[in-house]
Amino acid sequence: MPPTINDLEMLARQAGEILRAGRGQALHVQHKGVIDLVTEVDHRSERFLIDGIRARYPEDEIVTEETGNLSGRSCCRWYIDPLDGTVNYAHGIPFYCVSIAYEEEKIVQLGVVYDPVHDELFSAERGEGAYVNGARLHVGSADLLDQSLLATGFPYDVRSNPENNLGHYARFALRSLGVRRLGSAALDLCYVAAGRFDGYWETGVQPWDVAAAGLIASEAGAVVTKITGAANYLALPCSILAANQAVHSQMLALLQQRPPVAGRLR
Repeated sequence: MPPTINDLEMLARQAGEILRAGRGQALHVQHKGVIDLVTEVDHRSERFLIDGIRARYPEDEIVTEETGNLSGRSCCRWYIDPLDGTVNYAHGIPFYCVSIAYEEEKIVQLGVVYDPVHDELFSAERGEGAYVNGARLHVGSADLLDQSLLATGFPYDVRSNPENNLGHYARFALRSLGVRRLGSAALDLCYVAAGRFDGYWETGVQPWDVAAAGLIASEAGAVVTKITGAANYLALPCSILAANQAVHSQMLALLQQRPPVAGRLR
C-alpha cells in the first residue's frame, strides 16, 4: 500500500520537533563547501526520516540531501530534505523547514513542507489541491511583473560560477515590486502557493529542495517549470520557475534574455 498524505504529514511534524529541540543550542557546524553548511541537526532529522520510511516502505528508493541516494525500487521514490535553510538555522534566523515528497513512476504524488517555527504545514496530493494547516491555498492574482513581489536564491558556488543568477537578480530587481532572498527554496515555493510571493525562480536547486513544494505550488494554481520553460524541473541540472500563468510568462521572457554580466570572485 502506498503512503498517504497523512503519513508524510506525521513524519514532517516529528522531524520538525527535532529541529525545534535543537534550536538555540550550540551546534557543531561543518562546511560541505565554502558557504554550504551542515549541522548535527540535519543528520539527526534525516536519520529519523530515513528510518521512518524504511520501517514501512523498505523497498522504496530514497533521495536525500546528506546521505545521498539509497537504492530501492525506482518506481517508488522519496525526496527528503531534513532541514532546508541550514544557514538560517545555524544563525538563529527563523526561516527553515522539513520537506518530504513521494513519487510514483517519475510523477510526484504527495508533498509536505513543515515550518516548525510558525507551525505551518503545507501539503498537497496530486489532483486534490494544496493546503496549509487545512486551509486551501491559491496563488496570487498579480498579472503584471512590475507589481509582483518575487523571491530567488543563489547557488553555493556563486563566487566561481558564471551562471550564478546575479545577473537575473539585477534584472528582476529593476522590473518587479522587489526581490526577496530568504534562504529556503521549499518555503519560497510554498509562499508562492499561498500568494505571499507572486513568483520565484532559482538556478542552483536540487530535487530534494523543490520536489514537495513544486507540487504544492502547482496544486495551488502556479505554473511550475524549469527556468527554460521545460516541464520536468526535477531533471538535472535542476532549476525552477513558479508563478501564476500571467507572471510566469513574463518572468520566462525575461529569463530567456541573456542576463548582464554579474560579478564573481576570481
